[in-house]
Amino acid sequence: MVGLQNKRCVVTGGASGIGRGICEAFARCGASVLLTDIDEAAGRAAATDIDCDFAVLDVRDEAQWFDLEQSDPAIDVLVNNAGITGFEGSPGPHDPEHASLADWHAVHAVNTDGTFLGCRYAIRAMKATGAGSIINMSSRSGLVGIPGAAAYAASKAAIRNHSKSVALYCAQQGWNIRCNSVHPAAILTPIWEPMLGDGPDREAKMAALVADTPLKRFGTIEEVAALCVFLASDESAYMTGAELTLDGGLLAGSAASPG
Repeated sequence: MVGLQNKRCVVTGGASGIGRGICEAFARCGASVLLTDIDEAAGRAAATDIDCDFAVLDVRDEAQWFDLEQSDPAIDVLVNNAGITGFEGSPGPHDPEHASLADWHAVHAVNTDGTFLGCRYAIRAMKATGAGSIINMSSRSGLVGIPGAAAYAASKAAIRNHSKSVALYCAQQGWNIRCNSVHPAAILTPIWEPMLGDGPDREAKMAALVADTPLKRFGTIEEVAALCVFLASDESAYMTGAELTLDGGLLAGSAASPG
């Protein structure tokens, strides 16, 4: 097992799904974990289950990042995981022609602004030791166009590019502060449950949703978390500015086109 002993790790959007899985994996590997989330009740419950620290954090709010900077001024790892698709509060449309500017702004406020603010906080916090690892959660959608989710795809593409800018900036300053982006495709999180249901056709629905994926299955939260453990650890010390895909081979060839 890769060790994260003596590392202070902050994870945004840690109350559920991939974020919670990352917190659990970091804690198992010996890290001191600060789970943050905008949902205080769910965040505190998750932190209690994991036995880690918790702080309320709306990643859109610069003042809350400043408060975090005061309480945790020296960290080793930040995972900018908090994000939204845009469909949570609006059924759409989210295509380039009909999407509203308000819906566009809402997605970018969380995904793009939140990641920018997180990276800025991490750089300042990691300068205390001159070393650290920033892990930004992008998506397969940050590498290809998604006609029905234009704001989400654009925000995830921005995260991909900003990760490279952060990586180069830190290297230019002579700091060993690394920044990499992670690009999951279909990961089996609770967000899929309303679509899958628990009926007898559940397996058929799952198969249909990953029919274009060469490995013919969903990825798991544990697989995403395992990659984040590697990026957080000293085992990945020579990796910065990289983009890592977990997509079951979906983007390996031109025949695998996005839906």
